[in-house]
Amino acid sequence: MKLIIISGRSGSGKSTALQALEDVGFYCIDNLPAALLPELVGQILIEPEHPDQLAVSIDARNLHSNLQKFPEIFTQLRQTLGLTCELLFLDSAEATLLKRYSATRRKHPLSDGEQGLQDAIVAERTLLEPLADLANIRIDTTRMSLYELRDSIKLRVAQRPEQELSLQFESFGFKHGVPLDVDFTFDVRCLPNPYWIPELRGHTGQEDPVIGFLESQPNVQEMLDDIIRYLERWLPRFEQNNRSYITIGIGCTGGQHRSVFIAERLAGHFRSSMDNVQIRHRELK
Repeated sequence: MKLIIISGRSGSGKSTALQALEDVGFYCIDNLPAALLPELVGQILIEPEHPDQLAVSIDARNLHSNLQKFPEIFTQLRQTLGLTCELLFLDSAEATLLKRYSATRRKHPLSDGEQGLQDAIVAERTLLEPLADLANIRIDTTRMSLYELRDSIKLRVAQRPEQELSLQFESFGFKHGVPLDVDFTFDVRCLPNPYWIPELRGHTGQEDPVIGFLESQPNVQEMLDDIIRYLERWLPRFEQNNRSYITIGIGCTGGQHRSVFIAERLAGHFRSSMDNVQIRHRELK
């Protein structure tokens, strides 16, 4: 049986992620006390027709002592019960979480008469650190719509064959901040910038005018070759170390031209040898 544990800060999209997994056939349980997880899994496994895929959401509504003990629980699930067990952690920038709660006017699970919303959001990050540290995959939902998050969950988590590395290339603009979920970041701001050519400014790195310009620049191909050599050397080492998901961030100034082009080229290269390669352009809407 495959078990996906979903966690993350309140407002980051846990319910959406759980619904996305339910849509593709997972048996889903929301807000389970962490200490009951081994018992639940044990009960399910003795059923003659138990589900092959289970998703459980565990968050800050748990007893704090259970969250602190979660690393032991996670180890028990993997070693004693022999499960294929992955932990998905969702997060967003604190300003985004604050805005989402202000818009919905929901009560944060950690806010009370003594602790306001902003303090509760900060405290929740510390409370959930034992789970965040164990996460196989982290997804930054700061600039994601509900539909983008659903698609990401289905493509990267639900449809990933067991023991196969899921690789995502994400282009972004440094002026909008570095994504929270990247494992590696490559800065391509040293490359010639199409933005400063008036006839290219309105195009993106997916369009022929910008593609043609960047393909004509020797430094661009040199950087591509260096990034490919680095990833081809080290990605197998991470995979051998049981890493299931890796996100590669490619950043330029605005996230429209250079980073988009480089991310597209990298995804195209690695799709020739890997089955689960995704691409996301954060700033292109």
